[in-house]
Amino acid sequence: MHELSLAWDVIEMISHEAEERRLKAIYEIRIEIGLISGVEADTFSSVLDMIRGKTILEQARIDIIRTPGKGRCSTCNLEFLMQDLFTLCPRCGSIPSSILSGKEFRVLSLQAD
Repeated sequence: MHELSLAWDVIEMISHEAEERRLKAIYEIRIEIGLISGVEADTFSSVLDMIRGKTILEQARIDIIRTPGKGRCSTCNLEFLMQDLFTLCPRCGSIPSSILSGKEFRVLSLQAD
């Protein structure tokens, strides 16, 4: 379960940032997780809730924003929604030449004091 290591990484990153900026508390954190990123958002959220006690994130409201997968066809140039990395173009059946969104995993913002 790599969601556990990702949750620890988020806590460590935010703890480091809070220490550098001398923040006393984090009230809210927004995390973007793409639908085709390979990260199970519900599992990540549950794990983060379980391990954030006695950290700077203990009292924080955590918002998970899900970004849909979107690709561009290598043959007909159609942009289309992707359910997973193996989604083929609905128009011509080709593989996407590029993934435009959905692979994100990042902290978007935090509110702190």
